Amino acid sequence: MNRTKFSDEQLLAVAQQLLSQINQKQEQSAEKKIPVGISNRHIHLCQQDLETLFGKGFELTRKNYLSQPGQFAAAQTVTVVGLKGTIHNVRVLGPVRSESQLEISRSDSFQLGIKAPTNESGDLTNAGSALIVGPIGSVQLKQNVIIAKRHIHMTPEDAQRFEVVQGDAVAIKTVGERQAVFYNTLVRISDRYRLECHLDTDEANAAGLANKNTFVEIVKDN
Repeated sequence: MNRTKFSDEQLLAVAQQLLSQINQKQEQSAEKKIPVGISNRHIHLCQQDLETLFGKGFELTRKNYLSQPGQFAAAQTVTVVGLKGTIHNVRVLGPVRSESQLEISRSDSFQLGIKAPTNESGDLTNAGSALIVGPIGSVQLKQNVIIAKRHIHMTPEDAQRFEVVQGDAVAIKTVGERQAVFYNTLVRISDRYRLECHLDTDEANAAGLANKNTFVEIVKDN
């Protein structure tokens, strides 16, 4: 049997080619990955409601910055009271907004007894109601409670790379032992955003996702 003998230079060239192909595949895979941020229940407050809950002239104290530029988790928390139950230590997010908005999960809505629609953040159509209690006073939110639609924040450059436009509803695939596909994931585009997919705790738990080093990919229909 004749066997072809390779020189060290030929073997090195083959190894380098294989390594290049592996690196290329890894880079292509990395380009498709979208980091995940798991959104727990939280509340955005307008200045008037903030002062009612915490006192005249009160300003939020930053606890830590969030992934989206300019957004932060405040040190302050409130209590949410519904028709069936109460949830304490609900985090306030800053900065203040023009209108208050409480974002909860579907599980939270059952616990609280609040009928909340699944809306895009900022859309309070048919939103639910809740009593918000702070250290100084309380606020009755009327039509200000929603379950936020899962969505992806991305820049215009990201949108070009993923071939999507503002308002698209895409399917995303998770990885891990409880791999899942979530349909109707809203695409939100702005040069002020940082690439990240936001899922609530119900969605993350269903797919067995953690809040660190977790990624999803947009899947295209065949």
